Amino acid sequence: MKIIQTNNAPQAIGPYSQGLIVNNMFYSSGQIPLTADGEMISSDIQTETHQVFKNLQAVLAEAGASLETVVKTTVFLKDMNDFAEFNEVYGLYFSSHKPARSCVEVARLPKDSKVEIEVIALVK
Repeated sequence: MKIIQTNNAPQAIGPYSQGLIVNNMFYSSGQIPLTADGEMISSDIQTETHQVFKNLQAVLAEAGASLETVVKTTVFLKDMNDFAEFNEVYGLYFSSHKPARSCVEVARLPKDSKVEIEVIALVK
């Protein structure tokens, strides 16, 4: 098992790592719209989703993976009414490659974000 840590994504805000590699698979912790400097991007769902993907790309790169090697995503939305607008941004990052996905509405997310995404990816 290898712990993944990069300064190009926000540091963990609790007792967990940004991600782990186990048997050539990368498992990310959930990413919310925090910048690498720890600033919370509190905006509309699309702006928040872009920041989440920036964070995911950083931890994936550190792990030797990429969005193209993601096999599964889990999406947590604060409000399912944001689903269509969220999907517009999500589709920009997964246009031809479409990993399996779960998407659920939750009562609350860390730092009151509107979206959190975690991924599982194959390490190159």
